[in-house]
Amino acid sequence: MTPPPLHAALSEALGHAISDKRLEVLRRVGETGSISQAARDTGISYKAAWQAIDTLTNLSGVPLVERTVGGAGGGGARITAQGLQLLQLADELAQAREAVLSRFAGGSSGLPFGLGLRTSMRNQLPCRVEAVEPLGQGDPTVLVRLRTPGQALLTSSVTRESADLLGLRAGLEALVLCKATAVRVGRGEVEDTPGQCVLPGRIERLARGQGRDEVVLALDGGGQWVGFGESPFAARKGQQAWASMGVSSLVIGLAG
Repeated sequence: MTPPPLHAALSEALGHAISDKRLEVLRRVGETGSISQAARDTGISYKAAWQAIDTLTNLSGVPLVERTVGGAGGGGARITAQGLQLLQLADELAQAREAVLSRFAGGSSGLPFGLGLRTSMRNQLPCRVEAVEPLGQGDPTVLVRLRTPGQALLTSSVTRESADLLGLRAGLEALVLCKATAVRVGRGEVEDTPGQCVLPGRIERLARGQGRDEVVLALDGGGQWVGFGESPFAARKGQQAWASMGVSSLVIGLAG
C-alpha cells in the first residue's frame, strides 16, 4: 500500500490532536530531549506522554520521535524533521484560526465547536464536565460525569492517561460522541443497568428496518440522539422514549 503524502498524514495528526496535550508533549520533547521531562512539564504521567507520542505517530504515519542512546544522561529522545514540521504546521494553523475567529463577533464565532469535527459518529452533544472520578487505587480508568444541556447526566469511562492528556476537570465544556449502533432505544420504564447511562427524549423520526428500526430522539435542552429499537418499534412521533448506551461507548472531545 502506498503511504499517503506527508502533508496529508500530518494533517490527520493535527485534526485529532490539536485539542489536547499531545502536541504540547511533542514540543517539550523537542525542547528537552526527554520523554520523562516532557511528562513533568505538561503535568502528566510518563506513560501518558508515551501514549501521546504513539498516537501522533500512528495518525501521521511517520516517525515523530526517535530514541537516542549514550551520552552523560544515558540516552533520551529526539524529535525528527517530520515532528518539527508537524509543530510548525500546528503553530501556523493556530494563528490562522485566531485570525478567522477574530472576524466574528469580536473574536468569537458563537458557533458550536463540533462543526469542525469530521467523524462517522452521528451522536454529538455539547456537555459540561461535572466530575472526574477515579475508580480505585491503581485502576487504569476513570469515570467522567457530564451534564447535558437538558440537565441529564451522562457517564463516560476513559483511561487515566486520556483524561490527563485532555486535561479533563469539572466545569470544562466538552463534546460527547457515540456511534448510533451502540445505542439502544426503548420505551416505558427505564432500565437501570450497571455500566449503562440513559438519555430521555421524544421520538422525532422513525425509519423502519429489517430486524431493528432506527429511532431519532429530540432531547430536552436541544440536540438529537440516534439509536435502534427492536422492529417493529411500537411508537409514533412525539412520544417519550429513552436511549441507553454503555459508559465505555461514549467518547469525549474538546475544542481546538
